[in-house]
Amino acid sequence: MNPPILFEDNVFLAINKPPGIVVNRAESVKGETVQDWIEGYLPKETWDGQTNTDFKERSGIVHRIDKETSGILLIAKTPDAFRELQKQFKERVIHKTYLAIVHGTIAPKVGEIRAPVGRLPWNRERFGIVPGGKESVTRYTVCKVFMKDEQPFSFIELHPETGRTHQIRVHMKYMNHPILGDYLYAGRKTSRDDRMWAPRVMLHAQKLVCMHPITGTPIEIVAPIPDDMNSIII
Repeated sequence: MNPPILFEDNVFLAINKPPGIVVNRAESVKGETVQDWIEGYLPKETWDGQTNTDFKERSGIVHRIDKETSGILLIAKTPDAFRELQKQFKERVIHKTYLAIVHGTIAPKVGEIRAPVGRLPWNRERFGIVPGGKESVTRYTVCKVFMKDEQPFSFIELHPETGRTHQIRVHMKYMNHPILGDYLYAGRKTSRDDRMWAPRVMLHAQKLVCMHPITGTPIEIVAPIPDDMNSIII
């Protein structure tokens, strides 16, 4: 794996994570992860003697995106940058824009989804809209509606104001417009049919605006729309 680097200086970098690559190592994960790549890319002294165990154990990875999601991932090179960028996520200073292809024609074309997201009591691997879930807000704009095999699909831009696990995927299912190829939330038959022609969950972390962790200067990072998504919406 050699992901495109979208931004880099002496304290952090941003990569365009390809779809199908897991971010963090785990016993259940086979194949190279982003974490493996980082430890080969950055010099060994980045981690040697570090007292910040979270920074060291995560290899500077500030946040996560799902295996099948493509797009921007921030990686800190120093414990100070790591702490500051994590703080920006927690305090919602960072603004993210995602692109997705979803089932159906969404109306209205601009809107907001506000529904609490939490783990499903009967399936701890999945999330849903549950009483007592965490407050979750996603704004969306429909960019384009197109037909595929006589079925309508919408290409949309999404702005999650909160950062819950699987938030966008759960919110789109809640709207009855699940993401194309979503094996967890689109329904068994729908996702099986989807994946005959769409190879993954069609979700892309396209833009991120943060404050530089040292200088405080606003930085906008953009990841181009991946080819597999572009070929569907053209």
